[in-house]
Amino acid sequence: MTEQRRGLLAGFAAYLLWGLFPLYWPLLKPAGALEILSHRIAWAVLTMTLVVLLTRRGGRLVAIARDRRARSLLGLAAVVVAMNWGAYIWGVNHHRVVETSLGYFMNPLVTVLLGVVFLGERLRRLQWVAVAIATVAVVGLTFEYGRVPWVALILAVSFGIYGLAKKQADVPAVESLTFETLVLAPLAIGYLVWLGSTGDSHFFGYGVGHGTLLVLTGVVTAVPLLFFGAAAIRVPLTTLGLLQYLAPVIQFLLGVVVLDEAMSRMRWLGFGLVWIALVLFTVDSLRHRRRRLRNELEPEPIQL
Repeated sequence: MTEQRRGLLAGFAAYLLWGLFPLYWPLLKPAGALEILSHRIAWAVLTMTLVVLLTRRGGRLVAIARDRRARSLLGLAAVVVAMNWGAYIWGVNHHRVVETSLGYFMNPLVTVLLGVVFLGERLRRLQWVAVAIATVAVVGLTFEYGRVPWVALILAVSFGIYGLAKKQADVPAVESLTFETLVLAPLAIGYLVWLGSTGDSHFFGYGVGHGTLLVLTGVVTAVPLLFFGAAAIRVPLTTLGLLQYLAPVIQFLLGVVVLDEAMSRMRWLGFGLVWIALVLFTVDSLRHRRRRLRNELEPEPIQL
């Protein structure tokens, strides 16, 4: 098996697992979203620390801690990823799986807007069209839901900021997530200790199986990331960019087909507009990449 094929399978596995998350979080009830989030952070920091030690990346982690710029950017990443995880768990456990999928469908469009605002990038014409169509879709869905689809917007914006911070920090995925969970761990563990002291914890008293599922949130967090890291170094970014739509597609199908969430005509129309925007955005990105590669391969004219 070629390295690129291994990378493709690893990327597929990562996004497949992320897509199946809506089936996992409800198993952790009656724990609430904040308690589940705290367990996820606490057990993820233990899991990722073990991964760092086993792969002998401790030196890199120390170097990150000493780098003020990387430390600040990853601190920001830690805050927004906690918001993202919390909103996602809350949305899934409150029967808004379809809305969570909308957030991840919107994420690429939000990311390019953040690039315009914070990095001074310019959108091409087709990208502006895609953003405009997605904006119309969100306005229409707001009227349909009778409220702003805030779960989707929090997911899209927080993950967009997370990606921007990670890009600026330029730190490998394993070390990055380890540092982020280390930043969040004191709050998460403190909250779990407080829940235990007040008798409101759901870690004990609901059977060994329930406690084990809470512990496994660390593994559930780490494994897709490790698959993603393996894919990122083996396949082109355009391939990863296309694979990223797999997770929200699975989430959407789970919400509609398995969890039987309501989809009115207006909601279908809104999602249809978002999908059209993503098609336009993806086509434009692929064209731009081909054009750039063609220009790089063209020989320079000989000066006589």
